[in-house]
Amino acid sequence: MEVEYSDLRIHNEKHQPPKERRGVIMVLPLRKMHVNQKGRIKAVTANGELGRRLRDMGLVPGTDFVIIGRAPLYDPVAIRLKGFTMTLRNKEADYITVDAEK
Repeated sequence: MEVEYSDLRIHNEKHQPPKERRGVIMVLPLRKMHVNQKGRIKAVTANGELGRRLRDMGLVPGTDFVIIGRAPLYDPVAIRLKGFTMTLRNKEADYITVDAEK
């Protein structure tokens, strides 16, 4: 099977570690992020039904997202990922660990 160099370059650009693609990276829970802050999901630690539901909604490791808003009392948080917007309660966001831009 022959693979062209251009195909390899495109593949490698998509799968670079976060530190090579962005500025300073912090690991923190999704709940601690600020509006307009970008990140990448590192882990979803919820088990059982909640864990399955979060993963079914597209919250899987490696997914890039941006925080687009918060309610006046900071719960829930609105995030944009994979072309759609979703909201999560802080209780749910605590189970999601992210690599966040500083």
